[in-house]
Amino acid sequence: MSLDLSKVIPQVGGMITKLKSDGEERQKHLQHSLDILCNQIDNIEDLAEKIESSKTSWLVAGLTDRLDQHYKVFPVPPEFTVIATDGSHIDVDRHQSARCYLINIGTVMLHYGISPHAILNSVPHLCSKAEDLVITPTGIKGREQPIEGNLLGIKRSVEECYQLVKLAGELPQNIQTIALVDGSLILWSLEAYPQFVAEELLDKGYLHYIEEIRKLNSDREIALASYISFPRSTDVVNTLRVAICPHGSPDCDRYCSTSDRRDCDVVAGVRDRDLFSNILGQGDRSSVFISRSSIVKKWYGIHQIYFFYLKVEDEIARIEIPQWVAEDESLLNLVHTLVLDQCQRGQGYPVALSEAHEKAVVTGVDRENFWQFVESSMTDDHLPTFTSAKSRSKRTRWI
Repeated sequence: MSLDLSKVIPQVGGMITKLKSDGEERQKHLQHSLDILCNQIDNIEDLAEKIESSKTSWLVAGLTDRLDQHYKVFPVPPEFTVIATDGSHIDVDRHQSARCYLINIGTVMLHYGISPHAILNSVPHLCSKAEDLVITPTGIKGREQPIEGNLLGIKRSVEECYQLVKLAGELPQNIQTIALVDGSLILWSLEAYPQFVAEELLDKGYLHYIEEIRKLNSDREIALASYISFPRSTDVVNTLRVAICPHGSPDCDRYCSTSDRRDCDVVAGVRDRDLFSNILGQGDRSSVFISRSSIVKKWYGIHQIYFFYLKVEDEIARIEIPQWVAEDESLLNLVHTLVLDQCQRGQGYPVALSEAHEKAVVTGVDRENFWQFVESSMTDDHLPTFTSAKSRSKRTRWI
């Protein structure tokens, strides 16, 4: 046995003790947060202005409505369609003979109504050409960015959106539809990469496909949304930090960089989901908020990301939507209604996303079989197969 659990047991005990202590403190902070929220109910315009003038070290949500507002769900339409995509991938492995990666996208179309039917599929795509393995800035050599690791995860998100566009384009025009993806619509990880990478994957890729979905609304009703289960975000709680800041224009670096204790720390450790679990009734959604992330401000334009929280059974989910959905009451209500309906059909999680995940998943055995097939195919065609000593060692049984 490689892990000696007897040595871990006392460490787990210490962790449990700390979690209990932290939980009591967090409950006090949550009550502070709820009290602050109640005090801001009639002060939203002033708070919105204060947020816009603030310079904080944490992300603060933009406001469109009262913080405590909640909305009941509308009835499910008699006929509607849900489309969804999810993806998995096999990363580049420097210990293997061939430099390549594989993206597998699961696609789902579920139609509900008089003639219910479903289409489930998977779309694997192997990338091995030189132009598929790197992103190169126009006219500049030597600055290529390899597509692997985190960047491959972003590339997969782009492919998920592309497949969603293909599904949406094949739908009839007279059916209300929601297009779902799992996780955030904000490609956060791109902040760590050079601008030419964001131009290629975000401007020419992800946002281009979101725009294609938006254009489909010229002759049909289709709403785009993403579903985030058990979110860890604190954007709305951070509006309360701004609200109780004693400075008219909060500036963390200017006023608090050397402070041991800040006034806003009374809400520290509270997450948005904690706040809304005390505000929302079953099936209710919160007000719509605006993401003020730097990458959204810089790149997203008319697809600026808005979000709301939804109470689904025992958890609070975060639903993200582009601006054109948020500002269209019919599309916004459609998202609320159909996401909740999907969760109720899927034991608390959208059934379309569950099915898309099942079609997309690549297991450890799949990865091993893939690399073995690649290697055997190279051998059959008399190509040299060089693998690292580390790779051979892992595959060799030692006595």
